[in-house]
Amino acid sequence: MASTDARGGMPRMTLPRALRSELLRLTRSPLAAAHLACGIAGGVACGAYFSVASWDPALGTDAYAQFLGALMPLMSGISCGLAADEERRAGRLANLTAVPSRGRAALGMWLALALMGAGALAVALGTFGGILAASGRLSLGVAPLLRAWAGVTLGSLPLYALELSCALLLGRNATIGAGAAGTLVAFLSVGGLAHGLMTGELTGTLGGPIGWVPLAWPARLGSLGVESLMDPPRASGPLLGVALASSALSLVSGAALVAWFSRFEGRRDDA
Repeated sequence: MASTDARGGMPRMTLPRALRSELLRLTRSPLAAAHLACGIAGGVACGAYFSVASWDPALGTDAYAQFLGALMPLMSGISCGLAADEERRAGRLANLTAVPSRGRAALGMWLALALMGAGALAVALGTFGGILAASGRLSLGVAPLLRAWAGVTLGSLPLYALELSCALLLGRNATIGAGAAGTLVAFLSVGGLAHGLMTGELTGTLGGPIGWVPLAWPARLGSLGVESLMDPPRASGPLLGVALASSALSLVSGAALVAWFSRFEGRRDDA
């Protein structure tokens, strides 16, 4: 992860090198296989169901985007908790703390975990869309799937920063517990599991006060990505607002993670 500074001969660590190192490590870990398996399983199960169910396939795509987004607080909590656990077992976080720049190391880990999550989402949505297309029920084309992927990925960025900080500070179990609570909040923000599918409402456009809680943003942005093609006048405003808020919080979260972890002195050995 480190290179040599030509001016002083001191080790220098760059973000691209830190990110590459984390990606290489994570892709060789069981987390990579788990992400792939979850993406395929979710896409196959939901795609098979909506390819034969009597629901409007556009509303089905909306519900699926909400479902994936609402799971992201839990999934990011599991990913960050297990990744931090693995770092502790490998050497008490030495790969993050015994480096020239702790901040860049933490930033690289955050981005690598978020990219792995984005990859799993791409597999889940791609598999789902492929099955619907094969059955002739991909009524809106691939555009809503692409928008849903972008929305859920963007909304998840602040969550990965929060969950990674929690995992490094409090351990795996607390992080997964917080993620599970976040998933409940996300489902409440869209009226509950499949609420819009059963009522015909575009629930991503509603949100209410709870819809502005960051834990709900992956579900809302994924849903609004679909709904912006179903009803552009109603969905475009909320989509832009939540996307801007999530982008701003992602930048703030990344800066806060770097500042905090640069001074981190973790002594925790358990989960």
